Order: sequence, then structure tokens, then C-alpha cells
Amino acid sequence: MLGAQRISVERLRSDDAVATRDDFLGIVGHDLRNMLSVVVGFATLIASAESDNPAPHAAAVIGYARRIERSGVRMSRLVGDLVDVASIEAGPLAVTLEVGEPTDVVSEAVNDFQEQADVSGVTLTSDIALGSSRAAFDPVRLLQVFANLIGNAIKFTPPNGHVVVRVVREATEVRFEVRDTGVGIAANELDAVFERFHQVNRADRRGTGLGLYISKCIVQGHGGRIGVDSRPNAGSTFWFTLPLLTKA
Repeated sequence: MLGAQRISVERLRSDDAVATRDDFLGIVGHDLRNMLSVVVGFATLIASAESDNPAPHAAAVIGYARRIERSGVRMSRLVGDLVDVASIEAGPLAVTLEVGEPTDVVSEAVNDFQEQADVSGVTLTSDIALGSSRAAFDPVRLLQVFANLIGNAIKFTPPNGHVVVRVVREATEVRFEVRDTGVGIAANELDAVFERFHQVNRADRRGTGLGLYISKCIVQGHGGRIGVDSRPNAGSTFWFTLPLLTKA
């Protein structure tokens, strides 16, 4: 009897894994197909505008090129996430540590997302409440974490909302927070948001469910912690920490 129950449980787990895989592949295929359609469509418009009369269409051509660039960046990011997941499956995610000021990365991340926030009607600001606090971190990977957290915060915050990136120094670490006034997350979802392929809103197909999982692996690779505080309709605060360098 126990053997039959065990087989039944394993079969259910296997079915869930297959369903998750298929759903994930459907999302990735859908996203890539949309991005490629944008690239091909606007490339065609550029060729048409240039052949008609280049000068009057210069502004339109520049706009088309920017749309192609944005789609290319999104495709590159998606492929990068898939590569990262494959790397994580093989072992801990590699980070290349450099000693520096992590606040420099915060400023770069906020600047990178300012245009997206403006287009979405969301106010994006930073609040850096610490002085010189040197840490050992991978600047590229740290920027990747901020890109995931800030991008999600903007995506799930309605127009006229606010996103604040806050940095505070604690006893032995520096704490980063991305606070938003968005839709929030139900209590029963909080423990699962950092799992691979997990999506809080399964009807929203604007992501693959990899960003937070990869962010968790990056933060853990730095010896830090990551978490979230949230309530439905009350916004979310995603936070993570990095150890500060100890004085010799």
C-alpha cells in the first residue's frame, strides 16, 4: 500500500514538473516570437521609409531603430537568464568580486530605468542613507539584481505610483530595498516568489519567472540574504544585503 502511495505521489510530482516546463516553454516561445516580430516589422518599416524619401522620415526611422534596440536587449536578457539557469543547475552561480562602493551601482540602475518609469507614469527615486561603505561585489551581477527588482516594481505599480530604491548601512552589512506602491503579494505567495519559474500572477505573461530566482542565487553567491515584505494592495518591498568589508 505504501509503495502504491509513493508511486502516486511521484507521478503527481512528475506531472507537475512537466506542466511547469511546458508552461515555461510556452511563455518563452511567446515572448521571443513577439520580440522577433517587432524586430522584423520595424526593420521592414525602416527599409520602406529609407527607400521612399530618407529626409522626411528621419525621426520615424530613429524611433523604429530604438524599438528594435529595445527588443534586442530584451531577447538578450531572456537568453542570458536561460544560460544562468543552466549554469546554476551545474553548480553555484559564478561571481567576480571587486572592492568598491555599491551605491555607484544603485545610481546606475536607477538611471537605466528612469525612462521606463516615466513611460509607465511611475515616479522612480533613490534614497541612499549611508556614507562610504566599501564591499566586495560583482558590479555586473549586482546590476542584474537591481534590474530584476526595479523592473518588476515598475511593471506591477500602476500609473501615478512610486518606486523607491533605498540603501542603508547596518552593523556588518549594507541593505538594499526596492519599495513600490503596486498591487502587492498575498501572504501564501511570499515563500514561493524566489522559486524557479514561479509567477505570482499566472495570467500575466510579461515574464518567465526566472528573474527573482536568479537574483536570489546572485545574492547568495555574494554571501548575502534576500527577501520580500508585502501585502495585497499595499505595495511590496524587495530587499537584499551584502556583507561589508571588515577593517584589517
